[in-house]
Amino acid sequence: MTSTEEHTAPAVDPVPVTGPAIVPGEPLPRGAVDFGGQPLLRRNDYAPLAPPPVGEWTPTLSVSVVIPAHGQPAKLALVLASLAGQSYPAHLMEVVVVDDGTPEPLTLPEVRPENTRLITSAPGGWGSAHAVNTGVAASSGQVILRLDADMLVYREHVESQMRWHHRIDYGVALGHKMFVDFDPDAMTPEHVRDEVAAGRAGELFDRESADPHWVERLINKNDRLRTAGRLSYKVFVGATGSLHRSLFDAAGGLDAELVLGGDTEFAYRVAQRGAVFVPDLDTSSWHLGRSQMQTRRDAGTRYRMPYVANRVPDFHLRRKQPERQWEVPLVDVVLDAGGHTLEEVDATVSALLSGTTPDLRLWLVGAWESLDGGRRSPLDEDALDLRLVRETFRGDPRVRLVESVPDRDPRVPFRLTVGAGAVPAADALRELVREIDREGAGLLCAPLPGATRGDGVLRLERTSAYARALHLEPRATGTDLDRVVERTHGTHWIPAEGFVVDAESAGAEPTDSPEVIQKRLDRALAEADRLRARAERAERKLRWFTPGLTRRVLRKLAR
Repeated sequence: MTSTEEHTAPAVDPVPVTGPAIVPGEPLPRGAVDFGGQPLLRRNDYAPLAPPPVGEWTPTLSVSVVIPAHGQPAKLALVLASLAGQSYPAHLMEVVVVDDGTPEPLTLPEVRPENTRLITSAPGGWGSAHAVNTGVAASSGQVILRLDADMLVYREHVESQMRWHHRIDYGVALGHKMFVDFDPDAMTPEHVRDEVAAGRAGELFDRESADPHWVERLINKNDRLRTAGRLSYKVFVGATGSLHRSLFDAAGGLDAELVLGGDTEFAYRVAQRGAVFVPDLDTSSWHLGRSQMQTRRDAGTRYRMPYVANRVPDFHLRRKQPERQWEVPLVDVVLDAGGHTLEEVDATVSALLSGTTPDLRLWLVGAWESLDGGRRSPLDEDALDLRLVRETFRGDPRVRLVESVPDRDPRVPFRLTVGAGAVPAADALRELVREIDREGAGLLCAPLPGATRGDGVLRLERTSAYARALHLEPRATGTDLDRVVERTHGTHWIPAEGFVVDAESAGAEPTDSPEVIQKRLDRALAEADRLRARAERAERKLRWFTPGLTRRVLRKLAR
């Protein structure tokens, strides 16, 4: 049985946005915005939002445009000039330029938006991510629009993105851009401001000779990202994009340790908070010059790989090293050890720890604090099995002993709940993740053979789906929360036979489906390859430590 059918909700009316009053000439309000009753979107299908046409609506939200900058004042001057010609109301917009340690400190040019400030990056760090965090902390808008210091934007660029943020507070808008060669003497800031204000920004450069951004392929392939599902966050990389301040804060801001690749990692954490990603294609911008990943792609990829892979389980280069453990695991596994024997717990935990997906963290729930060191009957105490379980697994760095089920870690994409006694197959975690991703579901439930208790179900939760459900229905718990996830992402039910080892029928004639038999065959072949490789390594080692052994053996055989 499955319930992951696609459906499209009708367009929704604008959500009444209420918040602090905005007074022209005064600092922008930073108070929270009331988005009660906002629409519940399914996966990344943002179509029901139906924003108004540009120029045919009345904005009410304030926006802080944060620009991290290091050198290149000529580009910055044109960027600020284009912002001076924006259609978004000036009293609702501020611009914060953050000088990230330019050797000759930057100064503000004459042509700029009326509410523009220049600050220096906070001490204790450097780089674009650190500068953005500094700018956000100093700003006061209800929406944050990050803009690189080499982005000359069209007249409606800010307005167009802000339309989406008046609809929902868990949306992320990505601005469109095109890459062009930059000649600092080709135009003046005054000319740029006037052309942008007149709606002629598109004529400043030759669109035919411009290069599109690579994310356009992903956007176009997935119906303007509506069907991209979990991959949606991959398009939110640098240059221009916006989100509510509350979402920025919930995600924790950018990781200042990532000098490169921080935008990808931040986008992943925003996605983990249940965000919907919207490519705003109704306007555009000119990227002045080529990006680093265009001019030095191999070197940039080499640098980013270890930093991003350690933090983003979904990073594609990380999958090339599946045997490794990383800072952020792919799956959190929760198992309640209370009331179970050592053998039951050991069967489940050992199978998971020795499986083909070592990239996990396992939470063993039990009354560990009740295990004191006082005199007791070693073989007959009531808590004997619990004590033996603790001693068996306390040395494994992937195992955590906790008194209660922990909260979901927003960085970890999945949480699996499994009962003691079930024996997961070697590739169970990999296959469960593959199955839930194939369906795009927020919850996968796999009942174990003959299960009669509540813990007889393998339950895999998608963290981002539950984060969105809790954002939309903060009071929902238990089955009520599952119902919200069913509406936003879908629930997928599938038998657990293909994911567990059935000890009772191990010697019986196979009666499973061809798919299950094929999985068992694949596991057996993989195990055979592993043992063959192990034998070859042992043979090489034997030859190394016993030179001449082969010749002696051959002589004896020849006799």
